[in-house]
Amino acid sequence: MPAITVDDVLVLPRLPKLDPVATAYRPVRRLTTAPQGYEGEGFPVRRAFAGVPLSELDPFIHLDQMGEVDYAPGEPKGTPWHPHRGFETVTYMIDGIMDHQDSLGGGGSISNSDTQWMTAGSGILHIEAPPEHLVMSGGLFHGLQLWVNLPRAAKMIDPKYQDIRGKQSALLTTPDGGALIRVIAGEIAGHSGPGSTFTPINLAHVTLQPGARLDLPWQPEYNALVYALSGEGWVGTDLRPITLGQLATHGPGDAIRVEAKTELDLFVMGGRPIREPVVHYGPFVMNTRAELRQAFEDFQKGRLGTIPAARLPHTD
Repeated sequence: MPAITVDDVLVLPRLPKLDPVATAYRPVRRLTTAPQGYEGEGFPVRRAFAGVPLSELDPFIHLDQMGEVDYAPGEPKGTPWHPHRGFETVTYMIDGIMDHQDSLGGGGSISNSDTQWMTAGSGILHIEAPPEHLVMSGGLFHGLQLWVNLPRAAKMIDPKYQDIRGKQSALLTTPDGGALIRVIAGEIAGHSGPGSTFTPINLAHVTLQPGARLDLPWQPEYNALVYALSGEGWVGTDLRPITLGQLATHGPGDAIRVEAKTELDLFVMGGRPIREPVVHYGPFVMNTRAELRQAFEDFQKGRLGTIPAARLPHTD
């Protein structure tokens, strides 16, 4: 995985050594395996949150691992134009290139370790697709898309777009240098990521070397989710096996423990639960069925934006 790395992790700031007596390590509450499916025009995904109660995910709604797939020429696919309202989409690119454009003019290209953060708020249309040159050549494609809920008070805020380059991520290591931690958003052990969030959350991409252990300090008021992007290892103090496509949700505590059998790549997430009703269907995440019906009506009447003329089908 060519997500941002360093030649020598030992020059990085290090996590504190945790006192095993004073630290409350979080127990693994649930371990699930993501089913595989297809999204958009047919790119393969693993539905990481399938079968997990929303109460254990809050403030998150949905997570897709896109790929990892090595496309032949002509095979790369994306999504058509589609709407969103009531939440944020976070697209993290590990391998390959993804272009994004929205109805307010936001967007751009992301590649290795870059993140696109779109706050849909009151509503927006957008499209995600590989660039034409990648469609022609084929190549490796691997990324994540996470949906972060917005609280009731922020559901109808103005849409916003953030373009976060991988080099902006805070980089940390463990006391023995056995892991590389990329902080994308939130704060871990006093080190902050560049993502600006309405809902307090942490997002980090972690790579552990074989045999390494990660004892990760974590805010007690946040939930804690660990998703395996590749490799094999163990999660929790009771050493529950975890491998590619599996998600571990955690109970209460103030630290997360993971150990690596092989090189192990993880996406670690957590946030302060919103604890509000969630009514979710398709591209809309609202608090009531009436708000959901209104979102569909507003989309059908063109109130969520229009496709830029230059991007309409069959135009030059």
